Order: sequence, then C-alpha cells, then structure tokens
Amino acid sequence: MKLIVGLGNPGRQYKKTRHNIGFMVLDALVNKENLEFNKKEKFKGEICHTTIRGQDVILLKPLTYMNNSGEAVQLIKQFYQINDEDILVIHDDLDLPTGKIRVRQKGSSGGHKGIKSIIDHLKSESFHRIRIGIGKSDIIPVIDYVLENFSKDQLDEISNAINTSIDIIYDWLSYDILYVMNKYN
Repeated sequence: MKLIVGLGNPGRQYKKTRHNIGFMVLDALVNKENLEFNKKEKFKGEICHTTIRGQDVILLKPLTYMNNSGEAVQLIKQFYQINDEDILVIHDDLDLPTGKIRVRQKGSSGGHKGIKSIIDHLKSESFHRIRIGIGKSDIIPVIDYVLENFSKDQLDEISNAINTSIDIIYDWLSYDILYVMNKYN
C-alpha cells in the first residue's frame, strides 16, 4: 500500500494559498481520476482509498493544520502498517522558484513545519517528497507570504507544476524513487 499526502490547511480562506499547494495537487489528481475525498475523523483528515496504476493507494489531506500534519500521517501509517518508503508527501518550498519541482528520497525538514511534524511523528526522515517552489518575498514576512494566494503572474507556473506533480505521482507508483528523481530533477 502507498500513502500520498498533500500538505495544506483546511478551510476556504486557505484554499488557494501558497501553503496549500499539496492540497491543490491531490484535488487535481482526484478530479482527473474521477474520485472523491471523504472526511475521516479517526484519521484527522480527508482520505481517498483507491487503486491507481495497479497500486493500492491512500490519498490524504490532513485536517490538523500544517504544523500538526504528522498526527494524521502517523495515524494512517500505523493503521495500515505502511512503510516510510511507501509514503510520498507533496509540499510547498520557499527556497525554490515558483513552479520549480524537486523530488527527494528523504532528508531533513529544511525548516518546513509540516515536514518537521511528520518527521517528529514518524521518527524518520525516510519518506519521499515532491517539493514545489512557491518563491519568496524580500518584503513580505514568510508567515504572511505563504498564506497569500498565488499572484496572477504565478498561476500558469503553478498549473504546470500541479500537472507535472501528477505525472510524478504516476511514475512514483510505477517505478522506484531513483528513476523518478533522475527523470524530474
């Protein structure tokens, strides 16, 4: 079984913010696959349990808010006994230009509080990631910047990044992480 986690914050006010790029990718994937999310209180998130590319997959949007994302990931990991290497987390990255994508096999949080929460709850850095660049501002404080909507100038880049991320997910379900990293990095 594979677990694909999109990071973001619940609520309409956050729906199109930079910090919600993980939610946006999973929403686009669910739409493309003609699926739907169901809210599951016991997992502290919205989940979709399905089969994609012959793989048993759970898609998760944690409803714990970004900084506590690890709670929901840990609950599903334990319940379904999923290996860390079978977890893919999609999240925003301030250190990458808007729309730039990097696939990582494992690593530290890089200062991302959602990733830090997952590392703390799983007691592991060995899960895979899709990092999507949101750029950063020299004048807007980080906390405000990540909670703003993308600018109109960024929407094409973000749309392309979402579509590429779906392609990455399909490849991740079919091939090993090294192949995926070589293809997309």
